[in-house]
Amino acid sequence: MLAGATAAAVGAAGAVGLRAAGSADAAQGGAAQTAAAQAEAGAERQPVEFTWWGNHAWQIRSGGKVVLTDPWLTRFHTGTYTAEGADPKTKIISKPSVIDRYVTTADAILVHHGHYDHLPDVPYIARKTKATVLGNETHLNLLRALRAPSEQLSQVTGGEYLPFEGFTIEVFRSLHSCGGTRHQFAYPGTRPGAVPPKPRTIDDLVEGGTLAYVITIGGLRILSLSTAGFDPVALKDLQVDVVLAAPGGEPGVMDRLLQTIKPVKTVIATHWDDFDQPLEKPAIDWGGLGKLRASATAAGSSFVVVDHLQSTTL
Repeated sequence: MLAGATAAAVGAAGAVGLRAAGSADAAQGGAAQTAAAQAEAGAERQPVEFTWWGNHAWQIRSGGKVVLTDPWLTRFHTGTYTAEGADPKTKIISKPSVIDRYVTTADAILVHHGHYDHLPDVPYIARKTKATVLGNETHLNLLRALRAPSEQLSQVTGGEYLPFEGFTIEVFRSLHSCGGTRHQFAYPGTRPGAVPPKPRTIDDLVEGGTLAYVITIGGLRILSLSTAGFDPVALKDLQVDVVLAAPGGEPGVMDRLLQTIKPVKTVIATHWDDFDQPLEKPAIDWGGLGKLRASATAAGSSFVVVDHLQSTTL
């Protein structure tokens, strides 16, 4: 069993970059991305609808285009938020009958890291929607092992600027949050090279490196973070309109994030619910929402909380 502190690090942050410092080529690419982002920011605004499926599973829709982040709806029981923590030998389950109640279409699926509360439903959703799936080498190898369609998988590392019809995706290196006296998170590790055996239990789904994404859709720039961790070099002076921000992690981490990026108008809480509880019922705060709200308020940002299966439009 996971110790409670380690389990909290998973749940708090996602059981969750732009360029390598000193690289002239990377810096040049970053400047090009900044210019492109500024051009997009001037585009005519359209309504953007955010629908929350719990954890870090979001449907972001505008103008008929849909981007999904870490869509995990099956929510099998793990014990993550108990005093004992998650049982590492919990079997991985994905239920199409549950997914089909909510997921109808998608153009892109963004994988932020490889943990059990982010990855297991992606293969089925990819097959159902024919969406492009973005993730790093480990994420995609785990997805291949779970029988995701290889032709839809697009490997990214951080620094990419990817135009799609109706929206763009920028990829940033990021960090999983950690906690406890030894500053740990659950199930670290990577799966480079060959595709591993099919994951059977939740400890087979390693973190595998963490990514952040900026989604520009409907003229709105959205920074998507699946954990409270972040890379301050990658996000330094980043300009966005909205942050999907997770509670947890080291003390003061959210204050540091909001000081690292340029002032942001809106913070939307993500990954704050006890995901062992039913998606069809109101979300239960595992204990991090109050601190997240305080950080957003102190930074002068509007703070938005959406309940399970509900939407907000910006």
